[in-house]
Amino acid sequence: MRSSRRLISVYFTCENHEMNSVVYPITIYYDASCPICEKEVRLLKEFDRQNKIELVDCSPNEFDGKDGYSRESMMTLIHARAQDGRWLVGAPVFAAAYAAADMTVLAKLWGNARLQPVWRVVYPWIANNRQLLSKFGFTHAFDRLVRWLHAREAKRAVARSQACVNDQCELPPK
Repeated sequence: MRSSRRLISVYFTCENHEMNSVVYPITIYYDASCPICEKEVRLLKEFDRQNKIELVDCSPNEFDGKDGYSRESMMTLIHARAQDGRWLVGAPVFAAAYAAADMTVLAKLWGNARLQPVWRVVYPWIANNRQLLSKFGFTHAFDRLVRWLHAREAKRAVARSQACVNDQCELPPK
């Protein structure tokens, strides 16, 4: 059962450079035949405590695409559809997905407006070489990095919550 529509602000740069927010849940269309892709979406789902992420494997040949997006385009770059029907492609998918999984550092990294020109070059290269990167052990390294970042964010959240006593908060230094 889906929860009621919730507007959660996740900012990312669109092609027209306008800032937008994402309505969750989002449905991520990913290549399950790719070890890196499979690992990343499974990690996102593992940390998605509020069920804001739904997953659809677009790798089977029988998959026909969705809403005018072909299977081929979805296998080339990651796609996601927000609950309001808006589509995200590439870096914005990662920004929205990491935000849904409460992984602020990675959400900000993927959603940073200044980094969008970099992501428009780097992410397609990663996507085009994802099978090769998987063979070189990138999947294991990626898993360790994401788990470490998640644990680090959790420790910081606990420290911030413990810094509050009698409605007075003293934030630890960054």
